[in-house]
Amino acid sequence: MKILAVEFSSDHRSVAVLDGDNLLAEKTITEGRNTAAIQLIEATLTGAKTDRSDIECIAVGIGPGSYTGIRAAIALTQGWQLATGIKVQAMDSLEALALGRQRSGDRGEITFAVDAARGEFYLAKFELENGGVRKIEPTRLAKRDEFEALLKSGQPVIGPSLAEKYPAVMEQFPSAEFVGRL
Repeated sequence: MKILAVEFSSDHRSVAVLDGDNLLAEKTITEGRNTAAIQLIEATLTGAKTDRSDIECIAVGIGPGSYTGIRAAIALTQGWQLATGIKVQAMDSLEALALGRQRSGDRGEITFAVDAARGEFYLAKFELENGGVRKIEPTRLAKRDEFEALLKSGQPVIGPSLAEKYPAVMEQFPSAEFVGRL
């Protein structure tokens, strides 16, 4: 099954085309709100040597993350679905981030974080195992003091656009590839 995956929940916006478990192409840009979404999709389809009509399902990352990016991704995929009747699947962007880390070899309990603005952070904890990822704490909002206490505890924390202000956080952005693999 050919899947088009769209992940716009961070400043690193990405689109991927997968055929089953095979990644055919992925393109990522870091222009945030200035993303030319249609051109990004077209470039990815071209890189995958895939026509729009070959796509059987669209997987879209629904955050948490950039409100504007998530809205744009949902609107784009919803429009495609309305025009073609194609199946659309909403995917947790933090779970995609966790799967990406699991596939790169990380194991154990890891908290994934996203800045929710106004002194709050989205947090979710996953167990990364040889066979995949398992969410062990659901996504929730935490105040800044709780987030900073988590960082001081030494537990691993991974997330997008946090490392500059919080050096204890390992910088990683959700990827369309792993949205499509969920």
